[in-house]
Amino acid sequence: MTRPPSVIKPQPIDAAAYSDYGEVIAAARGRAFKDANLGRARRFDRLSEVRNLRPGTATLNLCIFRCQPAAMPLEIRLLERHPFSTQVFLPMRHDARYLVVVALGGDAPDLASLRAFLVEGAQGISYKPGIWHYPMTALDKEIDFSCLIWEDGSQADCELFDLERPISVEV
Repeated sequence: MTRPPSVIKPQPIDAAAYSDYGEVIAAARGRAFKDANLGRARRFDRLSEVRNLRPGTATLNLCIFRCQPAAMPLEIRLLERHPFSTQVFLPMRHDARYLVVVALGGDAPDLASLRAFLVEGAQGISYKPGIWHYPMTALDKEIDFSCLIWEDGSQADCELFDLERPISVEV
């Protein structure tokens, strides 16, 4: 087993580097769009699949997380995952940075795959079902995030994993 890192540094997020964990959601240059709203808008479709892996018991929850900026360096002591649903976060302001920390894995996170991404501007993210991640982390300012997730109210909606030793993220 590979020893987990004690410190990780975030890299700027981009679609290719993040693709194992989910989608980067943005009206980015080069993305296909169609004109909308009498030609005053561009509509970017199908930016992230929002999957429900439960048979019929979950409902789509649209909620808001209001996140206060975290002190740095950030000490990661736990990771969470949503084994049955994609989780989508869309920042409701464009002038604030946030941090996304993710890992692959099954019943436990594979800490050798732990990555941190710095997200700036008008970009949202999704986590694929089962992706281990640290809770949303605002960096400079309070940020409200719109969130979409399929939930049924059971403990299986969100699983937590306590790390044996903390991992520090230095932005």
